[in-house]
Amino acid sequence: MTQVQAQTWCDRLQAKLMAALDAAWETIATSDDPAMIKRARERAKACGEFAAQARRIAAMTPAPRLARPSAGLSLPAPASEGQGDAPPMRALHRLKGGARGRL
Repeated sequence: MTQVQAQTWCDRLQAKLMAALDAAWETIATSDDPAMIKRARERAKACGEFAAQARRIAAMTPAPRLARPSAGLSLPAPASEGQGDAPPMRALHRLKGGARGRL
């Protein structure tokens, strides 16, 4: 399951649980029967626990990796006639800005 799929699943499940929780609270608010109120409270508690587990599952899935932007590093241009003695600049040196020992 990818992060997008897990998040979609979690969102859908959260919506269903919120609807069930609203129904349980409506029962608690309108009923005078202690047995129905007890069952509604148990349902509300179960919905909360189930929602917490769903959030944990969604959080365990790895985040999607973004495509790395091209750093624009390319091979150095061929040495001209005047630079015949100088060694070609390496990509690491270009990253360092030409200075040794600093990144």
